[in-house]
Amino acid sequence: MSHTSLSVQSISPSATFDFQSQYTEINGHKIHYIEVGQGEPILFVHGNPTSSYAYRNVIKAVAEQSNKRCIALDLLGFGRSDKPNITYSLKVHTDIIQGFIEQLDLQSVILVAEDWGGFLGSYVMTQQPDRFESAILMETFLWAMEWEKDFDPRFKLPFKLMRSPLGFLFTRVFNIMVNKLIPEHCPISDESLQYYKDSLPDFASRKAMGAFPNLLPINGHPKNSWGMAQELQAGLKKIDFPVLWLKSDPGVVVSNVNPCGMERLEELQSILPQMIVKDFGPGYHFLTEENPEKVVAFINEWITLLKHEQ
Repeated sequence: MSHTSLSVQSISPSATFDFQSQYTEINGHKIHYIEVGQGEPILFVHGNPTSSYAYRNVIKAVAEQSNKRCIALDLLGFGRSDKPNITYSLKVHTDIIQGFIEQLDLQSVILVAEDWGGFLGSYVMTQQPDRFESAILMETFLWAMEWEKDFDPRFKLPFKLMRSPLGFLFTRVFNIMVNKLIPEHCPISDESLQYYKDSLPDFASRKAMGAFPNLLPINGHPKNSWGMAQELQAGLKKIDFPVLWLKSDPGVVVSNVNPCGMERLEELQSILPQMIVKDFGPGYHFLTEENPEKVVAFINEWITLLKHEQ
């Protein structure tokens, strides 16, 4: 496994979100996105409970330095996208991403994704490999999980509670994903945290966010998520373009304090021998919030490498 790191000093990330909002309709839902630059596209997909706002300090710099068109969307139920009262599933989200790519007719896409965005975006990537050129993934997972193997003891009980009948209290009433998860695992300003609070202001608006813990494929459940994880693993074996994985220290999903997470990463590289793992350096879970300058540097370094190998 290849490990290198890029030394970039982080400064306090700006909270400013000075982008022109754009919308497109996918499957009857209004999906919000922002974009800057021109050229071949880089598609940025966020996780839970964030939104395209997480990439506010990344996409302008990447577009300027790489001559690429940088596009960040809000998943259904997040940010400024519609928040319908529907039954959310992983397929609902992957259908939105796939429809978004088709609606904008994106070709030669570089996927940049973290957390759930990595799982969902990678699944779409395996379904439409001809539309993709590469992927950059961070703090995500591309596998089905097991309670005993994949969860640090600090996270096992909270996730079990969120998947219990009382889960709606934690996620949708008390909003712990925003009020607790983000500040505990990310040095974020009060102003930036307020954006996430304002984008999910009440019980009704938090349905998609609250659904994600229950959609994790763990010990065979839920069946549809477990099946999608198996499909994803099978699909990854068929792609041949390069993939970059940014591994932070200590990290959360793949963490230095959880040997099983590192084993999962080793297993993934056996499926994707063309995947390169690079040490991001200090970081937890929301790397684009913690150190956007470093994320920019890694993305632009990767794009330069891709150009030289063409």
